[in-house]
Amino acid sequence: MKHILNELEARRERARAGGGEARIEAQHKRGKLTARERLSLLLDENSFEEFDMFVEHRNTDFGADKNIIPGDGVVTGWGTINGRMVYVYAKEFTVFGGSLSETHAQKICKIQDMAMQNGAPVIGLLDAGGARIQEGVASLAGYGEVFKRNVLASGVVPQVSVIMGPCAGGDVYSPAMTDFIFMVRDTSYMFITGPEVVKTVTQEDVTPEDLGGAKVHTTKSAVADGAYDNDVIAIEEMRRLYDFLPLNNREKPPHWPTIDDPMRSEPSLDTLVPENANKPYDMKELILKVADE
Repeated sequence: MKHILNELEARRERARAGGGEARIEAQHKRGKLTARERLSLLLDENSFEEFDMFVEHRNTDFGADKNIIPGDGVVTGWGTINGRMVYVYAKEFTVFGGSLSETHAQKICKIQDMAMQNGAPVIGLLDAGGARIQEGVASLAGYGEVFKRNVLASGVVPQVSVIMGPCAGGDVYSPAMTDFIFMVRDTSYMFITGPEVVKTVTQEDVTPEDLGGAKVHTTKSAVADGAYDNDVIAIEEMRRLYDFLPLNNREKPPHWPTIDDPMRSEPSLDTLVPENANKPYDMKELILKVADE
């Protein structure tokens, strides 16, 4: 029995190692964390319960059967944020670039299904380059299953995405259907397709930042709801956002105590809106003065 337990722990360590020390070091040099490091910051301490740690892809084409890593590029499970349940998946860029395979998609779909069954939000941490093209249609069909569940979960449980790397194709379409999107400045991108394809098709030179960086999507396209300087800050703000969300459509949002007197007056509001309808005023000032402190 001890031998079996030792082997089990060795397999767990292999799965936790992701793409190996060299790739993890390269990830850190880019200013990015690994999937497991991100989840450890997002979730309450010791609350994470992982699913399908040993899942491997089934592809045998292009020598893929000689390159198998447990987990298949995505870490999935559930945990708590400030004591409240949440289902999570985090794409591991050090394993096949976080690309989506058939089994990779099945892991994400399982999380989505369980979230809807149990009435809890889903948070996805995305750092991936799209479909695993070696699997062809099988990987693309996986995206279809993920998208279907995005639609079914809409309005039922909150869905939140954090873009933490160069995401393209399906790894952008799915987040676009979720309720909130956060990005990380200088390291995260959302493309329908990348700059190289744009160059090939239109002969136009465009930088990743101009095509799909955090600034573009928070100031022009309005696809993303917030941009932050690094992974740690983005995850801290995600935890803060989670405190405002209901678990599902049958529950009310959390209530937090306030010392702000509900009967207080705010005389400055009498003059905030100008008499001239063509003259602008600051709506944020109105919100700050009306909302609880």
